[in-house]
Amino acid sequence: MITVSYDLHIHSCLSPCGEMEMTPNNIAGMAAVLELPVIAVSDHNTTRNLPACVAATKEAGILLVPGMEITTAEEVHVLSLFPDLESALEAGDEVYAHLPNIQNRPDIFGEQFILNEKDQVVGSLEKLLINATDLPIEKVFHLVLGYGGIPIPAHIDKSSNSILSNLGFIPPELHVRLVEVHRPPFAPADSYRVISDSDAHDLETMANHLPSTLEVNSLTVEGILSALR
Repeated sequence: MITVSYDLHIHSCLSPCGEMEMTPNNIAGMAAVLELPVIAVSDHNTTRNLPACVAATKEAGILLVPGMEITTAEEVHVLSLFPDLESALEAGDEVYAHLPNIQNRPDIFGEQFILNEKDQVVGSLEKLLINATDLPIEKVFHLVLGYGGIPIPAHIDKSSNSILSNLGFIPPELHVRLVEVHRPPFAPADSYRVISDSDAHDLETMANHLPSTLEVNSLTVEGILSALR
């Protein structure tokens, strides 16, 4: 077994609430400085910056788990981790299609830039990514599982956009066994495993987060997902 530290909830500058400094290479560079071997970039309702992030982290010797933070119809955030880039991109396109056709206002919400492996802007997304999709939480779980991923109720200790704040409980039919907290210690019940991530939208938050550790059989995406399962 290998003990690795991780941060599986980091936003790039594609998330409108993410700072422009959150480029693929800056994220990868910060992970290297922090000696953080495993990270996930998990933007709001899209995975379009993952190709550049995969390239940047590979160059820096960091393992990237493809991720996305999906907002359900109930406005609950679900951290979603995928086994490979292809499945993440397909899931991201499907989730984006379920966003309302409300255009982003960069002057109010921030830019939604797609970058390449050199941190150059190559495009942007028009729909406002921080809106809720029209997918109820059970359909979000079904979608993520259908792509071989792991759906995780995000930052359940926060007072907004969490499964506890918005629903008041964790529906048993979701068969949740793994939850994420923002500020440990927080133990919802003995039956849940708990992970902790930074939910970083800027490099300072990423740097100041105290990472947790995970026991894995192999330092691969499958190894990380298997340990989380």
